[in-house]
Amino acid sequence: MSTPTATGTAPDPVFAAFCAAGLWPGLGKRSAAELPGVGITSPEHVSADRLLKLPRVGRQRAERLFSSFLAAQPTYDVVELLVGAGLAAKLASSAATALGPDAARRLRDDPWALLGLTGVTIADADRLAIAVLPGADRQDSRRGRAVVSMTLRTATRDGHTVLPVDLVVAALRAEGIEDPAAAVLAAVESGDVLEHEPPFTEPDDDADELPEPDPALRTLSLSRYGMAEEAVAENVARLAATSERIADPASVRSVAKGLDPAQQAAVAQVLGAGVSLLTGGPGTGKSRTVASVVKLLQARGTDVALAAPTGRAAKRLEELTDHPAVTVHRLLGAQGTTGGFARNEEWPLDADVVVVDEASMLDVELTAALLEACSDGTHLLLVGDPAQLPSIGPGHVLGDLIDSGVVPVTELTTLHRQAAGGAIARLATGVRAGELPAVDSPDREVVIVPATGSAEAAKRVVQLITDSIPRALGIDPGSVQVVTPVHRGPAGTIELNKALKAALNPGDGTVFGFDVGDRVVATANHLDLEPIGFANGEVGVVTGTGDGALDIAFASGPVKVTGSALSDLKHGWAITVHRAQGSEWAGVVVVLPPEAGGMLSRPLVYTALTRAQKHLSIVHASGAALARAVREVDVRPRRTRLAQLLAESVEGQA
Repeated sequence: MSTPTATGTAPDPVFAAFCAAGLWPGLGKRSAAELPGVGITSPEHVSADRLLKLPRVGRQRAERLFSSFLAAQPTYDVVELLVGAGLAAKLASSAATALGPDAARRLRDDPWALLGLTGVTIADADRLAIAVLPGADRQDSRRGRAVVSMTLRTATRDGHTVLPVDLVVAALRAEGIEDPAAAVLAAVESGDVLEHEPPFTEPDDDADELPEPDPALRTLSLSRYGMAEEAVAENVARLAATSERIADPASVRSVAKGLDPAQQAAVAQVLGAGVSLLTGGPGTGKSRTVASVVKLLQARGTDVALAAPTGRAAKRLEELTDHPAVTVHRLLGAQGTTGGFARNEEWPLDADVVVVDEASMLDVELTAALLEACSDGTHLLLVGDPAQLPSIGPGHVLGDLIDSGVVPVTELTTLHRQAAGGAIARLATGVRAGELPAVDSPDREVVIVPATGSAEAAKRVVQLITDSIPRALGIDPGSVQVVTPVHRGPAGTIELNKALKAALNPGDGTVFGFDVGDRVVATANHLDLEPIGFANGEVGVVTGTGDGALDIAFASGPVKVTGSALSDLKHGWAITVHRAQGSEWAGVVVVLPPEAGGMLSRPLVYTALTRAQKHLSIVHASGAALARAVREVDVRPRRTRLAQLLAESVEGQA
């Protein structure tokens, strides 16, 4: 039974759900709980005068809250639909963002559009359909179309850009859709999905007629990823066709001192090729080679732009080359959270040569944007290590470029970094080749710390950070990063961060759970914040708190974080291997708990180990799973079209 409020009327369930879900911008949980006490239980009751009656609310804030409530009307309309269908009100925020100001009307017209949101099940969308569509039918073409898109979207979380039609048809049948072919056709006709014919196979010399393509090889992609792969292939071919030699190969001699023949060849390649790749493991001299390229080009007065996917990698690149470097997103002029870029074919980059480090992290959409922003004649050098984890976003760009055989690749294999990174480089080189060598490190550059389970592993981590590493090696805890494959469990990021905060920077979490001195990691891009924003995976330190905002020093510079961006920060003393990719620290503690066993792969272990510059501690609690993963387990292959498209685009230019 409803409890009477101060006005004597029962609270409006939609209004209550809207407030409880935190969808009223600027209204905190405490103030939301106090609304009924001042007689605000439905939209009609909301006014600046009534809001002024709330505790701790002055005239200015009351006016702001009233304005923000009116501005949130599109979200409120979606809440009304969701609550009527028995669904969670909090979905309304992402629905309004994804579907725009008329989100409620669009959901009434097509309730299965809800499947475009993260975390929504087909059962959820079906419930909404039953609530808003008279005679809702499981065979509705809108439902089939949405299931096709959802199946492809789910596959992109594993990095795939395409799926065979057969797999999509199987998913449709599993959802009771009787005419999968019609559902696929509806998805393609909507423009959200592209269908790709099988690759053409050359006929045998003595064949009388052309072979029929195998229909089982037909694939589907979400349009955005299918078009991105096509754009990458077209633009690689364009740059290859329009590049002219920047300098005579003999000019490499001016920077050749200390470079081995492979490194010299890589420098020469950049001078001639429109797109070239430089690969190799740690200690093989990729950075030294890039520094030589920059030095040679600067001496010739050639404009060079340097970038990397993360702030830390860009800063390291800047230090190694003594030339400004930025993140790829900043190089391209990322437009806030919309995902667009200011730099494109209409306003290309001003550089003659663009160098991007840590290229294994480039997903297909970011690569397409990068290539589109390179004008005809630009030379692009991608530097990376294909043995690392592939990009978090869909695609397998670096691997596909290598596999296609259409761009020149220099792989550096000679280990140069013996004194500066001997034990770490030797261990990483062994893992890269599928072996787990015994650690021989009398100087304690690499230390193995055995543990019998997750709880003991977590204790060892805290002990290493707070005592052993600073005391024995003189490395400050602020320069040591904990890397773990998992979020959950005693040795996952969540519990380790609690333990490390208690040990290193105890406090009450004055703003959004954070105190001055806390280490944080970004879990999304917010490049619109002043002065320069932050990118997903960047690690920083809180330098100030106040008035619902945090001042954070990131590697790329200071940022004031406010509003919704605060929820995309987590404590960052311990981070996942994926988030650590592209960054290095003086000291790294890699923890491998038993529950990580099923996730371990050679690229994951290799990526974790290669984050350390001076010291690596491995807290090993995963038993035989570690050696087995290094020996046998590669990451699951990603289904992509890019290698095939690259080969076709270069053939088309021939």
